[in-house]
Amino acid sequence: MSRTLRTVGHLGNAPRLLVMLPGVAMRPEDIFDAGCGAAIERRGLALDLLAVDTAGIGLDAVHTWDALQHEIIDPARARGAQVWLCGISLGGMVAMGHLTERPGAADGLCLLAPYPGSLPSVNAIRRAGGPEHWRPSEADLRDPELRVWQWLRSPPADLPVFIGWGSEDRFAARIEQLANRFPAPVRHAVPGGHDWSAWLPLWEKFLDTPCVAFDASPLEGGRHQRPGRAGSPVSLGEGTSGVAGRDGED
Repeated sequence: MSRTLRTVGHLGNAPRLLVMLPGVAMRPEDIFDAGCGAAIERRGLALDLLAVDTAGIGLDAVHTWDALQHEIIDPARARGAQVWLCGISLGGMVAMGHLTERPGAADGLCLLAPYPGSLPSVNAIRRAGGPEHWRPSEADLRDPELRVWQWLRSPPADLPVFIGWGSEDRFAARIEQLANRFPAPVRHAVPGGHDWSAWLPLWEKFLDTPCVAFDASPLEGGRHQRPGRAGSPVSLGEGTSGVAGRDGED
């Protein structure tokens, strides 16, 4: 039985596509309502922004997300665009999970307050003495959270990453443990909690980060379309799981 992966945004001719995976109980429209598209437009950046409706397709279904790769990411890269996977909260964990299952699937990673995993997962790693000393068992690797943490033991050195969180976020300590798997220059903490009080300033910091080096030049042969808010359904193929993501509250 097929499902429909709904997206919100415009695909223009920008040299970079930002694919945003929202968190639990967030609609893709929320990304634009919060001002993420407007922040791109104010800077005159040639970026396409596409937000994905992740309702009902969570972390447990990462390995079946063929549509995300084949219908969104691959065509953009085929036309010469770079693709950054972006995620908020559980969407950040899902973005890392996508790269865990498909190494090299994207050109960059933007993580805003990424959900670091449940307490049992994080505590299992802590008891082992941290990610460097943790040796996952076969049972561990059946857990999608712990597969992400295996990837985090040695994330690709050449993958551009931006990771940020609010200093008052209820997951701040665990997010910082996760963030420490990346180099210090890509880690950013700002005032705020697990909400847009931190996420929007972090998004603007991401757009302004020198190492990201976004510019206003469209790809040759086309005109860049501003990141608006139009819906675009993408059909998912047979065999796609509808398992909901974890709620991120533990």
